[in-house]
Amino acid sequence: MNGTGGMGGGLLKPVGIGRLCAYAGLVALGFLTGVAGSLVQGGWFPAGLLLALLGLGGLCYGAVVATGSRAGGGAAGLGWLIAVIVLAANRPEGDFLFEAGIGSYAFLLGGMAFAVMCATVPKLPQPDGPSARLGK
Repeated sequence: MNGTGGMGGGLLKPVGIGRLCAYAGLVALGFLTGVAGSLVQGGWFPAGLLLALLGLGGLCYGAVVATGSRAGGGAAGLGWLIAVIVLAANRPEGDFLFEAGIGSYAFLLGGMAFAVMCATVPKLPQPDGPSARLGK
């Protein structure tokens, strides 16, 4: 079928194993970015916070461009969110990684904002082809 339904040109396309591996790799990179950002943002407060947020923004936007899909940015953001949630939990020994301060909250909220923006806002480049404008 060639219309809007069926396997050929529908809205749902089969996902290949390569794309699934790419998304899994982006989740892992997002996790590593979350761990590194969690350590850096508290260690070098103003510059570390900026470095951690820029690293996440670069990863998410790079994932969108590399995969050609907004799901790439969402996969990287998901990995970051998993790492931050795991590291933000208190341990039975009383240890914690995030202190109760403006830097930790800026990292958590700013990171979520970067991930959501990269997964939803950017306009992906259109494939080469004829223009869809009328009258051309």
